[in-house]
Amino acid sequence: MRRIANPACALLATATLLLLLPGCGGGESGGAGQPGATITLKAADVHPTNYPTVQGLQFMADRVKEKSGGRIQIKIYASGVLGDEKSAIEQTQQGAIDINRVSCSPLAEFCPKIAVYSLPYLFRDDEHTWQVLGGEIGQELLDELRAAKLVGLCYYDAGARSFYNREHPIKTVDDLNGLKIRVQPNKVMIDVVQAMGASPTPMSFSEVYSALQTGVIDGAENNPPSYYETRHFEVAGYYTLDEHTRVPEVIAVSLRRWDSLSEEDRGILREAAVASVDFQREKWAEYVEEALAKVAEGGAEVAQPEDMAGFREAAKAVYDQYPNLSDLIKRIQAAK
Repeated sequence: MRRIANPACALLATATLLLLLPGCGGGESGGAGQPGATITLKAADVHPTNYPTVQGLQFMADRVKEKSGGRIQIKIYASGVLGDEKSAIEQTQQGAIDINRVSCSPLAEFCPKIAVYSLPYLFRDDEHTWQVLGGEIGQELLDELRAAKLVGLCYYDAGARSFYNREHPIKTVDDLNGLKIRVQPNKVMIDVVQAMGASPTPMSFSEVYSALQTGVIDGAENNPPSYYETRHFEVAGYYTLDEHTRVPEVIAVSLRRWDSLSEEDRGILREAAVASVDFQREKWAEYVEEALAKVAEGGAEVAQPEDMAGFREAAKAVYDQYPNLSDLIKRIQAAK
């Protein structure tokens, strides 16, 4: 004969189960909207732990922990363990990832206006770049991310991107003719490479080394730290510092997670992110110098183009393809 459970015991068992379930007992992150709740936030980056962007995230994490008295902690998942940049953006939109360090290039698929940062030779130099990013236009474009279910907190430095390949030195823009160049999955970058006479090949960042090694592609384009860190210089030894784009990185928070936080906790996150920018930029500048020295030691040929005017002239055609960005382009170019 089946026994009827003691009602008091059943109630106790149910309460215990609820406490063990995620989000039901003020555990890791479920009590985010409750005053004094302990919160653990998941942050993603495709780069390894010693990379300047990950170091910037760690600075942010340490400051958040300090400012919250240990109540809010950020756990960083580096080296792309949570997926490539596009996948990580989608997971951040869904709330599976709380914080994401991502390049503005793949973000353009989700936020069209931010594609302006991928336009070639948009910025005069590094100083001009940070005048724009730290000003009204930079904030305006961060605010645009809300429509993509993301909250942009700040920009990180990703320096200037240049071409590298396995075939020959690129001294003039004509030397790009016919080369298969890997690009991020971003329409603007595809247009940039086409305008310069090469054949753009969109590809995941993690696939580039083997594609260069096997000849599936002839080259790619990236900043010096990425060229070094990925060891791409081993299979594509010609690096030309044409610096065609200066595409920044963004620290973005899932809008779903953001809305679950108290005003105080949002303030802690925002302040910590902004405070990490100078630290990250410092680390970036140091790493660029180190990377260029290391790839040269490793046998790569690093050179300046012989005809920068040719690169700039070829790039002009790209601007005509984006009339929707023309006002924004003029404002950025006029910024002083």
